[in-house]
This record gives sequence, C-alpha cells and structure tokens, in this order.
Amino acid sequence: MLYLKYFCFNPFQQNTYLVYDDKGEAFIIDPGNYTAEENKILVDFLEEKKLTLRRLLLTHAHIDHVLGNKFIFDTFGLEPEMHKDDLFFIEHMTQSGEVYGVPCEQSPEPKAFINEGDKIILGKYALECFHTPGHSPGSISFYNAENKILISGDVLFSGSIGRTDLPKGDHETLLKSVREKLFVLPDHVKVYSGHGPSTTIGHEKKTNPFF
Repeated sequence: MLYLKYFCFNPFQQNTYLVYDDKGEAFIIDPGNYTAEENKILVDFLEEKKLTLRRLLLTHAHIDHVLGNKFIFDTFGLEPEMHKDDLFFIEHMTQSGEVYGVPCEQSPEPKAFINEGDKIILGKYALECFHTPGHSPGSISFYNAENKILISGDVLFSGSIGRTDLPKGDHETLLKSVREKLFVLPDHVKVYSGHGPSTTIGHEKKTNPFF
C-alpha cells in the first residue's frame, strides 16, 4: 500500500506531502518547510516511521512549494525533479522570496526534468505524471491508480482552481488541463492539493464553480 502524509507549512499554509510504502521508501513532494520548527517536524516524522527519503519531486516551483528544497538537499542530499518549464521560478527563487517577505536560501538546480507520461517508481507502485500547465507553465500532477490518489499541486482545489494572475499563468490553459487530464480520471480518485483540504474528482466535476 502507498501511504500519504501531509504537513501544512510556511506562511502560505502550503501542503507538503510524503508518499511512502510498506518498506519505508519515501518521496517528498513540494517541500514547503521554512522554519527550524517545521524542519524538525518533518525529520521527526521520517525518523518515527523509519522512512528513507529517496526523491524530491515538485508539482511546480512557486516559492511556497520550494522553500524546503535547500534543507532537503543539505540533510538528505536530494536535488529537485520537476518540469523544465518551471525552471524560471527556481532561477528567480530568492527574488520571489524578497517580494513575498519570505527570505530564503537558493534551491539547488534540478537533478532531472519530469515529462508528460513519465512513471516514477516507488517500490512496486508508480506515480504517473501529467503535465497540467496553467497555474504555472510547468505544473505537474502525480497519479497512482492502484491507491486512487492524485497530488495536484495548485492546479485543482476543493471548490476552486489555482491562480492564473501570477507570472506565466494562463486561465484557459488551466481549465483545459483540468478538463482533459484530471476530470477524465475515475470519480472516486482522491485529490490532494497544494493548499486546503482534500477532495475527489467526482465531487469537483459536480460542484466546482469554475466548470
């Protein structure tokens, strides 16, 4: 079975995810840990569950989703893996931190780029990667069919969608991504977003006011 643990971190109340299996192999997705206290919460959980962190994955590279990249690199030796179209945000990370009042250390450069259709293997499970641009040009959603989970970043929220008024955002592209990549998934798939509570594909298809 795949297990999922989320932490609400940093001033943006961002959801950081750990995905792990029965053998203790783990990925971290969107490390938003910012303070020493948040770093400790994360490390304590990893130690409590005896997890080995293997990869650092990004749904996108906006500042609130990458604040912990440097800590993860310094502590576990992991560099981010992401879509190439969001590299701009990594390169301008410290400037973004100044703009939003969250001074930060520069993230390491990406180890690898993730593309549409890639399958990232965690033990006997695969995270299928969907390129879902709109909130940012390089937004990715991670899907595991067996465990019926989708980690959507800031593409789809409970009752809402991601902002498109940020640099390189595009509203129509975002709507197209959700319709063509996410709403084609089974209704029972649980959606874990970059902010706020989880939801399901079926619930959003029926009630999300943007569709």
